[in-house]
Amino acid sequence: MSLSTAAYDIALSLPAGVTGLAPANDNPVADFSDTPWWVALIKAVGVFVYLLLSTLLVIWFERRVIGRMQQRPGPNRNGPFGLLQTLADGMKSMLKEDITPANADRIVYTTAPLIAATMAFVSFAIIPLGGTVSIFGHETPLQITDVPVAVLLVLAVASVGVYGIVLAGWSSGSTYPLLGGLRSTAQVISYEIAMGLSLVAIFLYSGSMSTSQIVAAQSSLWYILPAFFSFAVYVITMVGETNRLPFDLAEGEGELTGGFHTEYSAMRFAMFYLGEYVNMFTVSALATTMFLGGWQAPPFIAAIGDGALNGGWWGLLWFTIKLWMFMFFFVWLRGSLPRVRYDQFMRFGWRFLIPITLAWVVAVAFIRGAQLGFLGQGTFTIGGRELSVATVVIVSIVAVIALAAAWIWDDKRAEREAAAEFNPPEEIDPFEGGFPVPPLPGQRLREPSGLAVGSGAASREPVTSSVTSTLTSSPVKEETHG
Repeated sequence: MSLSTAAYDIALSLPAGVTGLAPANDNPVADFSDTPWWVALIKAVGVFVYLLLSTLLVIWFERRVIGRMQQRPGPNRNGPFGLLQTLADGMKSMLKEDITPANADRIVYTTAPLIAATMAFVSFAIIPLGGTVSIFGHETPLQITDVPVAVLLVLAVASVGVYGIVLAGWSSGSTYPLLGGLRSTAQVISYEIAMGLSLVAIFLYSGSMSTSQIVAAQSSLWYILPAFFSFAVYVITMVGETNRLPFDLAEGEGELTGGFHTEYSAMRFAMFYLGEYVNMFTVSALATTMFLGGWQAPPFIAAIGDGALNGGWWGLLWFTIKLWMFMFFFVWLRGSLPRVRYDQFMRFGWRFLIPITLAWVVAVAFIRGAQLGFLGQGTFTIGGRELSVATVVIVSIVAVIALAAAWIWDDKRAEREAAAEFNPPEEIDPFEGGFPVPPLPGQRLREPSGLAVGSGAASREPVTSSVTSTLTSSPVKEETHG
């Protein structure tokens, strides 16, 4: 028996007034009974075009918005308002010479960008872009396909996309791409754990892993309210998952040049570029589906005309608006925040996000169990004692806060211990090793032998004399050309 069917059977036995875990109807997935193969093909092509046009537009949008934030114009030459600049850049990538490094594994080197770009498109297949619509006389959901574990499919496909990154770094036959590939792989895998845990609360609230049923279960209340902490964790992890600022640590220019795609050029590089932006749309679409009611209109609009604006093709409009809210968030982060340090980023993921998200999942499980009251009982029984729903909720929230406070205290304690262990000398030689060494806070300069610390000719003369003596004492080899 699947999770959705079991939850629905439980909900049927609940008395009135008790919120169940069941989806909106008795089907574990969306109804595709009136969808022939050619209609599915039309929808697939439509989603592909939708993503391509959205990618072209968001690149222009990002450059214009960041340009405005930095008080510069941004692209404004090709087309009205520079709208054709992204298309011109794409044509330039197609016409550029594609160079393959001599030490590269050619097959894997070519396959890696294909994996990265393809997996980004596949994830969008289970996202419901709208409600049931009519296409050439056939009533079909505005969604390519749906399965009972659709959200797990998205996470699995995202994990496969990691192979494109690590294979690109390994197959380039160069040091910087290899380091960038390993760093990016560790980053993406680490934050996929917290991302998956943040979605468990949604499964508990909706009783389904099907994206269509999760959207249907939010008809009266969007899950961003009861699962606010899961939403905050997901937003953080989706930025880390897509390697975007301030978490684009795989492409730290001062450390790794361009990261895993340093040796790529022309269309192969464009495939990674395309995959990054499509991944942004995918994680934003999943956030819209899981937390913001998917394609459903906001409550104040859905109430107009008995829901006339809350179904059919109207759903595509509301879905797109919500999607672009997240895209603006990505752009705003890139233009506002500096890149974080890699060790801090990984420590934040492993030592804070994952433990506190586990605690939150346990808290949500208790809350949902208390709401169900074990098949309708008004209390929650633990160890023979009956506890009210409010008590369980308060205890769960306090447990999460206590865990966060414990982590912060432990982190501060570690910083104090590290500071205590670091005891720099009180005096340093300003010319130690032959190079000027600036003092740390609290240090003072020690006068080197034969050189007074100060300014003016007295401090510069020994240096000049030493340089002169070095030049005069060094023999110069004369070369004869003839």
